[in-house]
Amino acid sequence: MQIVLVTGSAGLIGSESVKFFCEKGFTVVGIDNNLRSFFFGDDASTQWNRDRLIERYDDQYIHYDTDIRNEQAIAEIFKKYSSDISLIVHTAAQPSHDWAAKDPYTDFTVNANGTLVLLENTRQHCPQAVFIFCSTNKVYGDTPNSLPLSEEELRWEIDPNHPYHKGIDESMSIDNCKHSLFGASKVAADILVQEYGRYFEMKTASFRGGCLTGPSHSGTQLHGFLSYLMKCTMTGKPYEVYGYKGKQVRDNIHSYDLVNAFYHFYQNPRVAQVYNIGGSRYSNCSMLEAIQKSEQIAGKKLDWKYVETNRSGDHIWWISDIGKFKGHYPDWNLTYNIDDILSQIYQQNVSRW
Repeated sequence: MQIVLVTGSAGLIGSESVKFFCEKGFTVVGIDNNLRSFFFGDDASTQWNRDRLIERYDDQYIHYDTDIRNEQAIAEIFKKYSSDISLIVHTAAQPSHDWAAKDPYTDFTVNANGTLVLLENTRQHCPQAVFIFCSTNKVYGDTPNSLPLSEEELRWEIDPNHPYHKGIDESMSIDNCKHSLFGASKVAADILVQEYGRYFEMKTASFRGGCLTGPSHSGTQLHGFLSYLMKCTMTGKPYEVYGYKGKQVRDNIHSYDLVNAFYHFYQNPRVAQVYNIGGSRYSNCSMLEAIQKSEQIAGKKLDWKYVETNRSGDHIWWISDIGKFKGHYPDWNLTYNIDDILSQIYQQNVSRW
């Protein structure tokens, strides 16, 4: 029996991982104690998604309502399945800039200490397993904001002749910049994942994602850009756009495409790899463009207002250069663009919202 252990298994990327690997015949052990509802309130609870996974994959999915910071409880899970674990997909996190500033201790212990607990248990109990970490482009801090950008009608854009026009690659420094406390805790985890790979020769990878999205996202005001935007458009809930004239650009990758990238790495793993991963030039939009698209798909106008002050450390423009990963895994491709993603979020949640 081959087991995939997934943390944050009821969240967006975690639940997509459960679905993906169950449908490939794996047994999946999921760890998720619904901290998202603690971070963002009952509207952000992932319990509905956990229940759906248990019902759909009852013979393949084993769920543990466990905190990843609980060293003893996590060790017991690893000991129980150690001989069969071939892959760890670590997606559990505190994911918000703003929330981290309100409670830095919880943010850091979840993102950094929790990752250390998982890495050390992997080393102790299944060192040959592949360890994949869902990192973030926020490890680059606000360095992308120093890029030469020009203002267009609906977005900020970079000069076509600039080296980063096709996207930002892994050569960008993560030092000497403002990260937000969330970004700092994710940097700590990212470096730990690399170091366990290099120091102990473990097969680890940090995937530095742009905006991760999909229909299983429990989007809220503080986290879940496209999901929350579509939810507000559909329900009439007011929405706020923070700074940069609403022209800030993000690339967006569907949860399936990201997990499929994890699978390609798992099949042919490397040691201590770092990959920028996102929608690239294939799937990106500005806030204003996303509002227009959401309104067209939902057939409703969004009740939104502009707030002049941007979120501290937030990016003005981010598009990922996925060339390194594509070079290592040329058979992997993006399959969902922005229109596909927003349409799917709408279609799969119209009865729930």
